[in-house]
Amino acid sequence: MIASRFLCWLSAVPLMAAVSSWSLPAAQTEPLPNILLIVADDLGYGELGCQGNPEVPTPHIDSLATNGVRFTDGYVTAPVCTPSRAGLITGRYQQRFGHELNAIGKQNLAENVGLPLSQKTLADYLKAAGYATGIIGKWHLGGTSKFHPQKRGFDEFFGFLHEGHFYTPPPYRGVYSRFRPTEPPYDADNPLLRGAEPVEEPDYLTTAFTREAAAFIDRHKHKPFFLYLPYNAVHSPMQAPVKEVERFKNIAGPHRAIFAGMLKALDDGVGAVLAKLRKNSLEDRTLIFFLSDNGGPTAELTSSNLPLSGGKGQLREGGIREPFLVQWKGHLPAGKVYRQPVISLDIAATVLAAAGIENPTQSELDGVNLLPFLTGEVTHPPHANLFWRYGAQAAMRRGDWKLLRRGNGSWQLFNLANDLEEKNDLSTHEPALVKSLAAAWDDWNRQLVPPLWGK
Repeated sequence: MIASRFLCWLSAVPLMAAVSSWSLPAAQTEPLPNILLIVADDLGYGELGCQGNPEVPTPHIDSLATNGVRFTDGYVTAPVCTPSRAGLITGRYQQRFGHELNAIGKQNLAENVGLPLSQKTLADYLKAAGYATGIIGKWHLGGTSKFHPQKRGFDEFFGFLHEGHFYTPPPYRGVYSRFRPTEPPYDADNPLLRGAEPVEEPDYLTTAFTREAAAFIDRHKHKPFFLYLPYNAVHSPMQAPVKEVERFKNIAGPHRAIFAGMLKALDDGVGAVLAKLRKNSLEDRTLIFFLSDNGGPTAELTSSNLPLSGGKGQLREGGIREPFLVQWKGHLPAGKVYRQPVISLDIAATVLAAAGIENPTQSELDGVNLLPFLTGEVTHPPHANLFWRYGAQAAMRRGDWKLLRRGNGSWQLFNLANDLEEKNDLSTHEPALVKSLAAAWDDWNRQLVPPLWGK
């Protein structure tokens, strides 16, 4: 049953977010591109066909690599959901405004836990520029009224506000389910919402989000739109449609078969959304990004991060290097593999540039516009350094060098060009380099604030 205490405050959420407006530059002459940002949840680096997985076909997601650019070294800003999404949607290192750690359990309902109201979202900027804005899926940037997506630049919302959600409610008809009694009650105090109103959903949730995304495109096909589509697949609980799991019954182990079914349903969903763009003659006018919010929790889901080591919750490569694709037909090359390090922060800067938006706070963004790098207009790497801080864990990357500190230990040094698994600590062989990199990390760290919540 939907928690009744949500009804009072949700009904007060306004349908429009108030943001300051400013104009497009006068030189903007081409039609504004639509923006489609698709985010998978807990999808490991090695799980797509275009990433080398022969086990689960993902032709629709792979088509973004075929028709666009695949980043081999695409990163997110954190190895867990909440902070990674905060960096993505603002284009700023989330540690600058204290959104550093994951919001779990009852933290999601605390009044102070959410994306600080001082931070503008990508939706804020695009809405002010005349875009229709919508989010369909998992928010996880605040579970109370003041953090609601429709107060953060989004006109429309269909999804849930925090952490996780069942793909179908008990008794789990039509799915194979490996829900464990020890897992959190994902739906408690976290109803599925349309705007501000709790709703019951009969469809498998990945299918429902796909349906809603296609309907959003139909509604807004005559004006520029920004659709943020953060699926909760392939996050636990492990539930997949029976018909999908049956396709993978020869995979070793029922747990892996359910994961494969979840991933196949996600790929089919992406395919349906792309088909809707094509049906409305919008694909060539749409800048599309696909990435995962963090690495896969292999023990929980079987989600593979190979050939990387580590996974969700860690600053090893498997926790922060993700499947990362972009397509913009007619503007970006098709089938390009880009090997320089990029980060999810770059998405906001790239989108604003593509939309011709003059951002008065551009200096506050930590990402860069990737378009000239991907077209070959600029040939040097987009970033001299990339940085991470997640609690006591710390890391940075400069070129092929990765500096890593796990917990309160000492700095380790790896050369990712020949050691993707981060097995060979070279810190004792390169003390001067460790000192230089650590000094750069310290300089960055001094700009940050302590976490606003969490341990």
